[in-house]
Amino acid sequence: MRINKTVAFAMTFCAGLLASPLIQHAVSEARADAPALPATIIDLLAIKHDDLPKTANAELNARPLVITDHATVGIQSGNVAKHIHPQTDEIQYIIEGSGSMWLGNERKDFKPGSLIIIPKGTAHAGSIVSNGPVKAIAIKIPPQGKTDTVFVD
Repeated sequence: MRINKTVAFAMTFCAGLLASPLIQHAVSEARADAPALPATIIDLLAIKHDDLPKTANAELNARPLVITDHATVGIQSGNVAKHIHPQTDEIQYIIEGSGSMWLGNERKDFKPGSLIIIPKGTAHAGSIVSNGPVKAIAIKIPPQGKTDTVFVD
């Protein structure tokens, strides 16, 4: 009985050694078939509010720039009512414009160069624009689903 277990263990170990390169090859082939991100440079300062497509939010124009399985990067310009994303973390980098926004229960000032971290479930909204329109890079992790915006009071 003890010899059978030892032989079975040795055979399993050898099978693993033989299968490992095959599995690694199959995984790399699968990754090679996935569409790669194109290498590119985008002049964000050249993109103006009216260059961006309108959204369902009357004051907000936006366009996706990068879409992956794990995150999206977009550019947005304008304002949006207070809302949450129950499933998505959001990071915004302000390119142009300044003012204040709701972040949770507090009004926070922002200006070009501000990095805004919005954990999923945190209420946020544009509020008072002192110099605008406000243009920002919006990173969504994971990619935001179509039903992942819930407007709040």
